[in-house]
Amino acid sequence: MCFDLDSRPPISPIAGGALDSERPVLEADDGATSGAFLARAANPSGAAIVVLPDIRGLHPYYEELALRFAEAGVDALAIDYFGRTAGTATAERPPDFDFRAHVERTTYAGLTADVRAAAARLRTGGDARGRALFTIGFCYGGRLSLLAGTQGLGLAGVVAFYGWPVGDFHAGMPAPAAVAGSMRSPLLAIFGGGDNGIPSTAVGIFEAAITAAGVAGEVVVYPGAPHSFFDRKASDWADASADAWSRTLTFIRAHTPPAT
Repeated sequence: MCFDLDSRPPISPIAGGALDSERPVLEADDGATSGAFLARAANPSGAAIVVLPDIRGLHPYYEELALRFAEAGVDALAIDYFGRTAGTATAERPPDFDFRAHVERTTYAGLTADVRAAAARLRTGGDARGRALFTIGFCYGGRLSLLAGTQGLGLAGVVAFYGWPVGDFHAGMPAPAAVAGSMRSPLLAIFGGGDNGIPSTAVGIFEAAITAAGVAGEVVVYPGAPHSFFDRKASDWADASADAWSRTLTFIRAHTPPAT
């Protein structure tokens, strides 16, 4: 699990950053439905982002993250992974939700269908919204975010926080390093140098793979930072978190074309 149940993004709300939010139901092209959380910017920049949670699926951490993106001018849609097996959640699931009973029943085909549905939903906002579409994911979702760049979605960029870049994984997700040649979107991949689950050798293999494939992007490693350092409770890593958030917003702005 990436975060504790009471973890939240280490990002302060923007004073006066008015926005609105809703809980839409997404329908994938295979007919499955899933719950989501959408935060819309009061002053849209033209960028929109699909937020891909950790292994627990939609959680208040990611709903709050979506709000922080919207305050920065980026429409954000955080999705759930378990609509096919746990039903379509249109409200916050209880803290004792047994996500592990559903994780192993997810499939890569189902996950990518849900990402496509989210991308389509964000592109319906009109000319001021969705000109540039991004994904961001954490842990389980970090790997999925990197793989989204191979799915032909026309993404302006993908961002991944400590997404496993090599080896076998849940739901049959391929290893990002193994499919680097199919990546068509620039990327920002963020890792903790003290992450016991993702050693420096794995990051090195991934970085070599995207370099060989000519993928535009940046790999950032924060020395000593653990897995899931991007957490309000992880005060020892506040500087790394602030830098990671700044880099994320800079990446999005750099790959969002101006309005015509």
